[in-house]
Amino acid sequence: ELLLHLAVLRLNKMITESGGKIFTSNGKYADFDATVEKCQEAGGSIATPRSPGENDAILHFVKTHNTYAYLGIKQSLIPGKFQFLNGAQLSYTNWYSNEPAGKGEEECVEMYTDGTWNDKRCNKNHLIVCQF
Repeated sequence: ELLLHLAVLRLNKMITESGGKIFTSNGKYADFDATVEKCQEAGGSIATPRSPGENDAILHFVKTHNTYAYLGIKQSLIPGKFQFLNGAQLSYTNWYSNEPAGKGEEECVEMYTDGTWNDKRCNKNHLIVCQF
């Protein structure tokens, strides 16, 4: 029954899959901290692309809703340097040309509708995209 449910969700593009992860969005909007919280409450985590395929899986929702989404990446203690939320170094990045450019003022990372990334303040309301 669960597999059938997943197949229907897949068919309707309500979930995307890459790298053994499932990505989904509830179509709601929140700031960075609330997004992290909502994804954890759902038993997942904020969408964090670790490859071009995973980036595309998240991009599907950004494009469908024609809006931006926060990613599970934050500035490290060094201004302008970014890392995964667990402190691990980024193995894959897809920064927009000349980004990150926040000079330490923009601690979060958003995905643009072309799939590239931009550093941004954490208080914007963006599309919630989670991974499981």
